Amino acid sequence: MRTQDVCPESDRLTPFASRINIVLVSLFLVLAASCATGSTPENLPPGTASGDVTASVEKATPDTLSTLNPEILPSFDPPGETSDIYRKADLHTIIPDRPRFDILKYLVQEGDTLFGIAEKYGLKAESILWGNWYTLEQDPHTLKPGQELNIPPIDGVLYSWSEGDNISKVADSFHAEPEAIIEWPGNNIGFDVDFANPGIEDGSLILITGGRRDAPTWQMITITRSNPAAASILGPGFCGSVSSGPIGTAVFDWPTSSRWLSGYPYIPGVHEAIDIGGAIGHGIFASDNGVVVYSGWNNYGYGYVIVIDHGNGWQTLYAHLNTINVGCGQAVFKGGTIGTMGITGNSSGPHLHFEMRSEVWGRVNPHNFLP
Repeated sequence: MRTQDVCPESDRLTPFASRINIVLVSLFLVLAASCATGSTPENLPPGTASGDVTASVEKATPDTLSTLNPEILPSFDPPGETSDIYRKADLHTIIPDRPRFDILKYLVQEGDTLFGIAEKYGLKAESILWGNWYTLEQDPHTLKPGQELNIPPIDGVLYSWSEGDNISKVADSFHAEPEAIIEWPGNNIGFDVDFANPGIEDGSLILITGGRRDAPTWQMITITRSNPAAASILGPGFCGSVSSGPIGTAVFDWPTSSRWLSGYPYIPGVHEAIDIGGAIGHGIFASDNGVVVYSGWNNYGYGYVIVIDHGNGWQTLYAHLNTINVGCGQAVFKGGTIGTMGITGNSSGPHLHFEMRSEVWGRVNPHNFLP
């Protein structure tokens, strides 16, 4: 028997009939899957809404949960939360600032000031001055372009170690404890160091955290009418002897017609005076009654200087003058002209460097005593 006689002709389905068969099979599979999952409302327990997924899960047992297919479980958003919240991937790593222990070098530029440089590195101006004590000749006014400065990592005093130095004595000279030297990591000193013989290399820069320098010796001299010759080390403007003169009122006036600052304000240990701005030739006036105990050139950067002793424990100093109108031993009175404003000595522009000294409080901030 031939093959075509076994298979009837009707088995050769038309394209249309094939499509009908596919649709019927698909419907059958969908109905079977629906019955298997039990997701129709009729299969839910009584009193459970079709959307109450939480209730149906709560009544599930460990055995039924183990048979569930995670891929067909409904999504669940906890009450009060939203599925729109997500964590954004960020491949950028932020590295926090690390403390600096090394000493940097900075080349002074045109227009730099001690305060501007200090602010750039997050330091106090006195730390820059104390870290460059001899480069700046103990005076912030000597700052000039081309100087190379040491920039400490934190505030304190930089000290160049000398052979034979003692840790305790060095710390004491800068009003600090020995721990301020040995505990700073940048000094590379062990905690078991011998204070008397620390083995620190000669010339090493040591940072004394929290330390401070005293004002230069020449700035500590008090010039009074009873001993004006004490100022002989300051320069040729010192007075040999002074007779008695007017006594001040202890109520001070501004020594210039201007009231604005040009340069440095009063900062203890750095600039114990105020720099009053103006122009060359502007009048300089006695701040109170007294007698002149210094009149002339100062060898330490102040240029032409006048010092008045007020006879009541107060002295006032006027520096960087262009001209001087009074001499040693001359009586002066509040508001009287004693000279003119200038730029002599270490001065980057015309101004009056004005100091007030009290035998009780030392060099004070003039702003606290001027009207």
